[in-house]
Amino acid sequence: MKKVSVVIPTKNEEEIIGACLQKIQKVFNENRINGEIIVADNSTDKTPEIAKSFGAKVVVPDKLGYGYAYRFGFRYAAGEYIVMGDGDGTYDFEDIPRLLEPLERKKADLVIGSRFKGEIKKGAMPWLHKWIGNPVLTGFLNLFFKTSISDAHCGLRAFTKEALKKMNFSSSGMEFASEMLMQAARRKLRIKEVPITYYPRRGKSKLSSFSDGWRHLKFMLIHAPTYLYIIPGVFFLIVGGLILLAGYFHLNIGYTPGIHSMIAGSLLFITGYQIIFLGLFAKIYGVNNDLLDSDGLTEFTSKYLSLGKGATFGLLIFLVGLFYILYLIWKWVDSGYKALPMRGEDMLVFTLLVIGLQMIFSSFFLSMIGGKKAK
Repeated sequence: MKKVSVVIPTKNEEEIIGACLQKIQKVFNENRINGEIIVADNSTDKTPEIAKSFGAKVVVPDKLGYGYAYRFGFRYAAGEYIVMGDGDGTYDFEDIPRLLEPLERKKADLVIGSRFKGEIKKGAMPWLHKWIGNPVLTGFLNLFFKTSISDAHCGLRAFTKEALKKMNFSSSGMEFASEMLMQAARRKLRIKEVPITYYPRRGKSKLSSFSDGWRHLKFMLIHAPTYLYIIPGVFFLIVGGLILLAGYFHLNIGYTPGIHSMIAGSLLFITGYQIIFLGLFAKIYGVNNDLLDSDGLTEFTSKYLSLGKGATFGLLIFLVGLFYILYLIWKWVDSGYKALPMRGEDMLVFTLLVIGLQMIFSSFFLSMIGGKKAK
């Protein structure tokens, strides 16, 4: 079994791929590493021919995409340790021994280079990426997935074969860099950073700052329903509820809410409720499809929010609202069809009416995606 497999995705890198592979071969020879180089290539230039001339095994992914090229290349990796890096000259493959050291000492399962702890050469990284894009996206990843990475999008990484087996990848684009760390955090893999130097790339960049950044953020949010749904939903629910109650009891919260404020509060309360249940739907679906791990909220939902309980409680709330509406209709008819003034309790009951209906249908949907039989 080979000790190290270096996997490189390429697309039209004929200017620099030779120098990259030459460095890798030098590292293999100087450190007596039994290694192999796998180039996952979708080029239309001479990149694959050059790669083969330096002893690399060239494989052609059957789909396009940065992330998919890596996933395809990993299939051919026979090494105990796997190193990944771009073939555009931005990373110095002579850093490979430094990446491998924590793995060999059993101090880490995944090692990632840090350009921010190391050095970024002049012109290597646009200021938008350096000061906004990378820090913001790295911050979101650390917040959502409880990691402590300084450079989540560094492409020079090393990990064990066993770690690779534990990570289940699905992305095909640039968001693959984030997915690897998300998977590593979820599988409780030990992640370590080592400082590296980042160089200006040779050839035309294939990055699209805003679209690639959005793909990273979107992918993280989809896998973080607590932050995407639950927290905003609770905020809207609380704010809406406070406005409704303050209006009903004529409380001063900086001002005394009137009927129009109560309408706004009702909308916020209903919106918050809907968002929270979207989060519950996402969590239950994610757990059942091995996209997310179960947590206290999903366990509570599965245990206590059964179809029978949810539908019954929702029906009771709805009936309270329905009887009140029938009472208002009776008053309207009895008054000779005169206009009735809108009162605070009307808004409270109308809100309960909508919440009751939503609770009934939400309970059915939760039961369906939760894989439980109706009770």
